[in-house]
Amino acid sequence: MIFRMSIANPLKKLVKCVILDLDGTLLSTDSIMSDVLKGYLVKYGKQWDGREATKIVGTTPLEAAATIAEDYKLPCTAEELISEITPMFSKHWCNIKALPGANRLIKHFSSHEVPMALASNSPRENIETKISCHPGWKESFSVIIGGDEVRSGKPSPEIFLEAAKRLNVEPSSCLVIEDSLPGVTAGKAAHMEVVAVPSLPKQSHLYVAADEVINSLLDLRPEKWGLSPFQDWIEGTLPLEPWYIGGPVTKGFGRGSKVLGIPTANLSTDGYSTLLSEHPSGVYFGWAGLSTRGVFKMVMSIGWNPYFNNTEKTIEPWLLHDFDEDFYGEELRLVIVGYIRPEANFPTLEGLIAKIHEDKKIAETALDLPLYSKYRDDPYLRSSV
Repeated sequence: MIFRMSIANPLKKLVKCVILDLDGTLLSTDSIMSDVLKGYLVKYGKQWDGREATKIVGTTPLEAAATIAEDYKLPCTAEELISEITPMFSKHWCNIKALPGANRLIKHFSSHEVPMALASNSPRENIETKISCHPGWKESFSVIIGGDEVRSGKPSPEIFLEAAKRLNVEPSSCLVIEDSLPGVTAGKAAHMEVVAVPSLPKQSHLYVAADEVINSLLDLRPEKWGLSPFQDWIEGTLPLEPWYIGGPVTKGFGRGSKVLGIPTANLSTDGYSTLLSEHPSGVYFGWAGLSTRGVFKMVMSIGWNPYFNNTEKTIEPWLLHDFDEDFYGEELRLVIVGYIRPEANFPTLEGLIAKIHEDKKIAETALDLPLYSKYRDDPYLRSSV
């Protein structure tokens, strides 16, 4: 297939194969980790607060256990901790959801016969169990390596070098996709190209060693690495499996109208923490149903709005209709059907406003396409919350 690079996406380097991490890169393991550790620490009168997540992401199981045992002053060794919590984790392994874009990425590379390896610090047996719950994954990887198959886990480059050896390619022709700092360090030490997809929020600035940092797998552009591009973008939008969220409209920050001149109808995030953690921050679009007013086109942001430096992840829909009055407290239901772009910061307020209006135009046009317009009649938009 012949394809042209756009000036905006110049070729970084030609690669021949892709090596992927698993937990946090392809699978959404953060919430399950938190649930298990919360339940486990109760017996010691301790409370998991999530602060250690930044210390243990990407480390080997033994290193993570040692960190938790030390930080919480537990009366057990790292080995004892692992033996106790591993059965608790294993109960959930087939409930771990694929991160947005993971299935799409694996299918794309597989269909274009790009050799893929899976290289994770987790034990090989655990990896096999996890991916067996996702149809088509296991057979898509030419090589699968667990942390128990090498002398040293990430940040040592050994696991990536072994993957390249088994793929029979030079390390310099491999593209690593990783969510953690130890993984990025390992990839660069192996002299490979590395795309970082940080799994923890507001951590992108730490990934200076990576060759590229992206917000989510939805934002990967294979053509930057000489690989076949995705062909599923339509009119500047990426179709998604629809997802649903609803609740009463809150006043939120009030800045939509006051600062931006854009009347957002903010939703409370109460009860949606898990759903929000599963969807990357960014700009989405779809249909909005107001219980007493009808169904309208909608574009929305999910995230921390870097320009305003939010401390919490928010949901800020903009209903693309001129309303004569506020409707705070009214029931709002959203069907999200597509993705436009990742969340970004802007040097000026004017730049942010211009981009939001560009998002509006893209959403308005796209929602007229049959692919998206059919969801206007979704019963969820007209049912009570």
